Amino acid sequence: MRARRLIAAASVAALGVLSLTACGKAAPDVAAYVGDAKYSVDRVDDIYDEAQAKYADAIRAQAGQGGATPAPEQLRSTVTRQDVLNLLVSIELGKRVVAEQGVTVADEVKPEQLEEQLQMPASTEYVQLWGEWVDISGALGAKLPTAEVSDEAVMAVYEAIAKTGAIQPGLTVAQVRQAFGESGGPGSQGGFVRAATALSNALQQEAEKAGASINPRFRPVGVPSVVSTGQSLVFYSLPYINQNGPVTDISTPQAPAESSAPVAPGA
Repeated sequence: MRARRLIAAASVAALGVLSLTACGKAAPDVAAYVGDAKYSVDRVDDIYDEAQAKYADAIRAQAGQGGATPAPEQLRSTVTRQDVLNLLVSIELGKRVVAEQGVTVADEVKPEQLEEQLQMPASTEYVQLWGEWVDISGALGAKLPTAEVSDEAVMAVYEAIAKTGAIQPGLTVAQVRQAFGESGGPGSQGGFVRAATALSNALQQEAEKAGASINPRFRPVGVPSVVSTGQSLVFYSLPYINQNGPVTDISTPQAPAESSAPVAPGA
């Protein structure tokens, strides 16, 4: 089976593990801190519960038109609380990068454009957050410079997408690079993996500056990502990557205690 070429519908990226203890913030009722912004577990639950309730209502209404009664498992969306927090953290970090870079974000993607692909009513806050994030990530993707990426980075993106079933598993690095438009050498424009890497690096730097921290319950955090197969959109969560490959931990360690011992000349 020939691999389908995946074309970026929006820049993609992800954050690795962020430590609550890194900046001394720890509270069981807080899902994440990003600078002075705080996202409570209740806020995550509210967005998640609304999404599930409206999804169930939509399924019941659709089934009722044909006189059918959906099974309980059919009334549950695949959306998770992790998906919700991924959006909240990514949007906050993205807004900070936008402000620093002086990037203009146009309101182009409407919830109604995403509801069919996300299989979630446009009236839910979850879909509205997705629309906001696609606009932010797209604007940054057009602004940030890109660089050549390693085989490890390319394969990290491939494996994340393969989990959704949107591309066949078991491809070689060469096949994946061809499918993703990343087969060119230095100086070539490259494909969406380079845009993902550029955005990842920008968000990582902003997370460190803002002292972002995540409740262990929600680790690792991934930035919501979307690509197009040419026929449909594929939504997935990508583990944090840089141009060298996956990064599992970007938390800031505690600063070492200062030593009073003399420093050797030239050290």
